[in-house]
Amino acid sequence: MSSSNNSIKKTLGVALALCIVCSVIVSTAAVALRPTQQLNQELDRKSNILQVAGLYEPGVDVNQVFKDKITSRVINLETGEYSEELDPETFNQFDASKDPASSRTLSGDDPAGLIRQENFSTVYLVGDAENPNEIILPIRGQGLWGLMRGFLALKGDGNTILGLSYYDHSETPGLGGEVDNPRWKAQWDGKKIYDYSDSEMQPEIRLVKGGADSEYEADALSGATLTSRGVTNMLQFWLSEAGFAEYLARFHDNTQGDA
Repeated sequence: MSSSNNSIKKTLGVALALCIVCSVIVSTAAVALRPTQQLNQELDRKSNILQVAGLYEPGVDVNQVFKDKITSRVINLETGEYSEELDPETFNQFDASKDPASSRTLSGDDPAGLIRQENFSTVYLVGDAENPNEIILPIRGQGLWGLMRGFLALKGDGNTILGLSYYDHSETPGLGGEVDNPRWKAQWDGKKIYDYSDSEMQPEIRLVKGGADSEYEADALSGATLTSRGVTNMLQFWLSEAGFAEYLARFHDNTQGDA
């Protein structure tokens, strides 16, 4: 009996030692690979920004093109003013949205399903930062199966859409996943956000079933009602006064002043 007990103890001891060794190896590998993962995530972010801005070509040095063509700035979402205190190279708005000190709770007014919203956001500018050719805005919101993250590219007038692209989502392939379809994405070029004949800066852009027939409408995703609704909701949220409307107003004002 004692021999049997010793055998069980030895087996358990070996198994425990093996588990500890494996845990140490996995933990060490995770720590060692973290910098590489972060660099890859940053490269992917820059690639997606260049793509929606129409500046990406296969084989280009993404970091160099981004450095040469894109200016990153952090803005105060409430005032629409640039922040000189936050460094766009280190500021992470997704982390900020989880910190009560740097975000706000969205209660009844939360069409994008975010729960919390950061007080500051990074924007990306092509050309002169004060009078850019393009403005790229980060947007996110709930789709059918989870959070969708993407970028919206606008002309320098702050009102004309150049492109919409999602880099992270879990929508159903062939249905909501058609947000990745180049034909669906191509329709956004030239769409308008605000009707300036209205005194309020309320975004008019939306997805509609049965074919878009105005410059404020885009075709909904076939068979993906909830994903289409999610796209409309997040666009109208981020382009409202709760999002980038105050910031974008400055470009409309500049355009009007030049006219």
